[in-house]
Amino acid sequence: MGLFKELYNYRELLKTNVQKEIRGKYKASFLGVLWSFINPLLMVLVYAIVFPYIMRVKTENYLIFLICGIIPWNFFTTVISQGTTCITNNSNLIKKVYFPREILPISVVTSGLVNFFISCIIILIFVLFGGIGITWHLIFLPFIAIIQYIISLAIIFLLSAFNVYVKDVEYIVNFLINMLFYATPILYTTDMFSGAITWIFKLNPLAHLINAYRDIFYLQRIPNLSNLGVLLIVGVMVLIICYKIFNKLEKRFAEEI
Repeated sequence: MGLFKELYNYRELLKTNVQKEIRGKYKASFLGVLWSFINPLLMVLVYAIVFPYIMRVKTENYLIFLICGIIPWNFFTTVISQGTTCITNNSNLIKKVYFPREILPISVVTSGLVNFFISCIIILIFVLFGGIGITWHLIFLPFIAIIQYIISLAIIFLLSAFNVYVKDVEYIVNFLINMLFYATPILYTTDMFSGAITWIFKLNPLAHLINAYRDIFYLQRIPNLSNLGVLLIVGVMVLIICYKIFNKLEKRFAEEI
């Protein structure tokens, strides 16, 4: 409760920081926020050429299948990459002014969530013009996104704190993200695999989340609510643990940076 009280007291700083994260990413670029749309579209273009034609992947409406996986994946990778360094990148501010340090990781994930919802416009355009259409199943979108928000925030609390003490963390994270990409059903369906390898998908929360996004956009059906319920409960528990670790380590942030 103390955290929520502090966040409320510093709500204007939190709001300003979220706005800065949203606007600042492409501030110096000519196309500005349009890169939020261009980046995933370029990724989809490359994979849409490579996998159906070179790798002989046969999936109906593969372009839409891809976009439903890449947009949530970009949400995850962007906030993890930015969140890992959010404390060290604001070292001058931390040394000079007191404010709840939690504001920095929360701002990164919140701005990422806002950008994700904006990027969902791309998915809607693809499903509309691809002939799939839109159904009532989209009401599950905020629920799925909030679960991803909670999991991402938990990870960032942990990584941003560790990165203050061990500067190699950000490089290890970049490597692990690249590995995780291929262990997540973005370019393929989980139905393509059987046996022991399926445990990789069961233990990978992003696999469940991306399948849920595909359920509501691409397959137009109710997502697996039992899986999402488990993810929500586990995500909240992990978030509490990671926050406690962050809270313990933040006492020496100013000295270590």
